[in-house]
Amino acid sequence: MEKKSQEFSMKDALRLAQSPAGQQLARLLQQADQETLNSAVAQAKQGNYEDAARQLRALMSSPQAQALLKELEK
Repeated sequence: MEKKSQEFSMKDALRLAQSPAGQQLARLLQQADQETLNSAVAQAKQGNYEDAARQLRALMSSPQAQALLKELEK
């Protein structure tokens, strides 16, 4: 199944961040490996998006994070 390309706006980001699942995901990430999260943010600020994404994928691989991501896709 191919997804249609859609532009992701700041409005969309805010809607997701303010949703209950978005709030839970943010708390989960804050409670997770803080050093890895801080490193991913630092990498992104420096423009190293591939390294940041790799670090975030590791954090997002937990079953709880995956469940919240699926909730956000709805």
